[in-house]
Amino acid sequence: MRSIRVLVIDDSALMRKLIPQLLASDPGIEVVGTAMDGLFALKKMEELKPDVVTLDVDMPRMDGIETLRRIVAEFGTPVVMLSSLTERGATLTLQALEIGAFDFVTKPQDAISVHIKDIAEELIAKVKAAFENPLARLRTRKVESTTVPRERKASRTTRTAEQVLAIGISTGGPNALSYLLPRLPANFPAAILIVQHMPPGFTEMFASRLNTNCALEVKEAQDGDLVVPGRVLIAPGGRHLKIKRLPLGTIAVISDSAPVNGHRPSADVLFRSAAAEYGSSVTGLIMTGMGADGAEGIGEIKAQGGMTIAQDEKSSVVFGMPKSAIERNYIQQVVSLGDLHGFLMNHYLGKEIAHGTATCC
Repeated sequence: MRSIRVLVIDDSALMRKLIPQLLASDPGIEVVGTAMDGLFALKKMEELKPDVVTLDVDMPRMDGIETLRRIVAEFGTPVVMLSSLTERGATLTLQALEIGAFDFVTKPQDAISVHIKDIAEELIAKVKAAFENPLARLRTRKVESTTVPRERKASRTTRTAEQVLAIGISTGGPNALSYLLPRLPANFPAAILIVQHMPPGFTEMFASRLNTNCALEVKEAQDGDLVVPGRVLIAPGGRHLKIKRLPLGTIAVISDSAPVNGHRPSADVLFRSAAAEYGSSVTGLIMTGMGADGAEGIGEIKAQGGMTIAQDEKSSVVFGMPKSAIERNYIQQVVSLGDLHGFLMNHYLGKEIAHGTATCC
């Protein structure tokens, strides 16, 4: 198998030296060139024809966002963004994902130090995943572009949820959730709990952006938040999300315990907690993402009598997480992203509005 040809775009001379060194540690990757800004990069795209691009999100002259737009429109090459752990970095990164970036990696705040090596494994994995899924961005954008009229948000009930929908998702998740959640109505009867693999500082902004486009209330989970119908709680970046059923209602529990499957937050942690507290009243949904996080936890939901669903391969940016759960025989239904809202509406409200198919496992 030939090497993956990568073009590195970054305005920092230091990063143009360090990132190729990190990528070169994997024999399956060849850095074919670097560029200091978007204008140089577009010329090198024509010349070098890379398989994958790494792109700094914040650059002078032609910035990362405009460069990404041009790469998406003119070349269709998968792009992995490199972002700073700042509010501006988070804003630009979420915008990049909406435009069509494959995924992102955050740089350490002290990038000059040896801590830059901490991102090597993640960056290499995402470059490889981008290469192996070259059509994923196009599939995601085609689905995500559909617009949905928004309903007026209903006054939020304080009645504790009798049913819970727990979702685990990673690479490709922001666009997938931006497609799914606005299609669910304000009277959706279950509480929705989500683990989206993101670093600290990103999930609050992501939840806020979703909240403006959804009839449901969407927020980053905080310790003690009530788990109620029609509310979506997204695990905060860098922290686990669990739930606890108490006599006066169910609450969110935020934990700083050790990473699970290399992740914090972890879908396994959420799924196991939901299964323990709600048993057969939990629906587990595992969506697009790299790796196997959530596979064993969703197995516990199935063992407790809950419904288990996986996003199908065709609509997943990366099929790793759903595939891992399917291969363990933990999934009862495999559903495309385009049909998920209809499937969930039928499951919870008895309204059959799906137009595609769901596959029984």
